[in-house]
Amino acid sequence: MDYSKILSPVVTGIKPSGIRKFFDIANTMEDVISLGVGEPDFPTPWEIRKAGILSLESGKTRYTSNWGLLSLREEICRYVKRKYSVEYHPDHEVLVTVGGSEAIDAAIRAIAYPGDEIIIPQPSYVCYEPITRLCGCVPVIIETRAENDFKLTPEELLAAITPKTKALILPYPCNPTGAIMEKEDLEAIAQVLRGTDIFVISDEIYAELTFGEHPHVSVASIDGMQERTVLVGGFSKTFSMTDWRLGYACGPAPVMEQITKIHQFAIMCAPTTSQHAAIEALRNGDEAVAAMREEYDMRRRLIVKGFNDLGLSCREPKGAFYAFPCIASTGLSSDEFCEKLLYAERVAIVPGTAFGLGGEGFARASYCYSTEHIHEALRRIGRFLKNL
Repeated sequence: MDYSKILSPVVTGIKPSGIRKFFDIANTMEDVISLGVGEPDFPTPWEIRKAGILSLESGKTRYTSNWGLLSLREEICRYVKRKYSVEYHPDHEVLVTVGGSEAIDAAIRAIAYPGDEIIIPQPSYVCYEPITRLCGCVPVIIETRAENDFKLTPEELLAAITPKTKALILPYPCNPTGAIMEKEDLEAIAQVLRGTDIFVISDEIYAELTFGEHPHVSVASIDGMQERTVLVGGFSKTFSMTDWRLGYACGPAPVMEQITKIHQFAIMCAPTTSQHAAIEALRNGDEAVAAMREEYDMRRRLIVKGFNDLGLSCREPKGAFYAFPCIASTGLSSDEFCEKLLYAERVAIVPGTAFGLGGEGFARASYCYSTEHIHEALRRIGRFLKNL
């Protein structure tokens, strides 16, 4: 059988994730120190696990509403109001999804029509561009710059807008750069969008993992933006619940009804056990989140100083849990650097190009690992640089 005649050319034309390439190689090797995985190394806090266990023991194992448990949606509304000063109605403006990635996928599909243009700042998470292409839409890439701390500027946005522009994806706090958008940055973006029909999909999965004087600001809290924004959040990064596969989307009712329709036919509902655990996380998880954030902050300062001491210029990441050092001084491309490092010193980090062409000259290193793990990785990287 000629499978080339069966498979979708849109799908076959999409490259596999550049992140997974290095994981797959590393998994075949011994004594590998990985800074590659964007996954908290903390166990899910006990009280959250216990809530999930109790839901199983009490037989709460049936489907929920397509929208998710009402009690969870109510908690999400309270949480978002408390954290970001944005109000949503739990009945028709909040959807519980299978991770934040499903929320992003369904949101893009709900608003996108073949030929529409979706503006995507890069370097950024790997799913935005492929999903856009799967919808028959055109990704319009803005390569954010290190000198701007990888923030999206209003000038860059204005230059990218055309009559075909349907939506903007805002990936902040950003994986892989650690960049954040502060209130004044978001207000400048909002000013560009006012008076247009351009929608915003704001991926705020790392919202609780910001460092510095000011907490995260949601673009939905900016005047006039809530009506044109789907806010995507989740539990994986904040509450160390990656394997529970739970996220959510909040937005205007007419949009959320269509997103939920996609979710209804593709998924049915998010895992019931995870939903019960998430209620406990939102109600009583602040203390655990604060403790994890404090530990991440210490690791963040350690790894940034380590890269800079090695001569790999690394800007301070103010969100998420990644450092994005510049490796251009080595004379190697991002892929060459990461591959040689993996084979020579058994250290796995991810080339910046896995997150878009604008990531050339950089590499992503996750710091959701122990300090001992980070120290050893830096020691090996230093030896690698000396031997170049």
